[in-house]
Amino acid sequence: MSTASEAEKSAVNGIRTALGVGGVLALIVGILILVWPGKTAAVVTVIIAIYAIAAGLVYAGLGIFSKTKGGWARVGHIALGILFIIAGVVALFNIGQTTAWLALFLGILIGIMWIVEGIVALSTLGDAASKGWSIFFAILSIIAGIIVLFSPIWGVIVLWWILGISLIVLGIINIVRAFTFKGDI
Repeated sequence: MSTASEAEKSAVNGIRTALGVGGVLALIVGILILVWPGKTAAVVTVIIAIYAIAAGLVYAGLGIFSKTKGGWARVGHIALGILFIIAGVVALFNIGQTTAWLALFLGILIGIMWIVEGIVALSTLGDAASKGWSIFFAILSIIAGIIVLFSPIWGVIVLWWILGISLIVLGIINIVRAFTFKGDI
């Protein structure tokens, strides 16, 4: 067996492994979202809180130990680090409330983003190759944004379920791809 074919076989096995592992992880997370949506959202909140604490420690460390930054930059890094650490600790001690707040925040954010996206689509109508589809997209985006803004928690719950279903479908597809991938590109 030549070195080139060994390398190709190794690359194909690596791709198959990545597809399989990614597919299994997506499938597991999708199932968890559908079976325990609240608990899975709480786990995501815990991960975000731990990230905030870790980022806070990094920022504080940059401010404390940096030899090249000026005084205000160091103070800013330390202050930002302290805020991140406080936010992470508060989130960890109030998982339920933080999860609900994050859902509300995301719902409002998504609603606003969809409305803005629809307005931008209308404002660029002159440059659109397909004006009909652009108008349809803009109207749909604005209506969906308004609906989500009027009920952001409901909107996030629906999107959370769609995410779970999508992860299951995509996970299964990637698992099948892992078993059927031959390396023919």
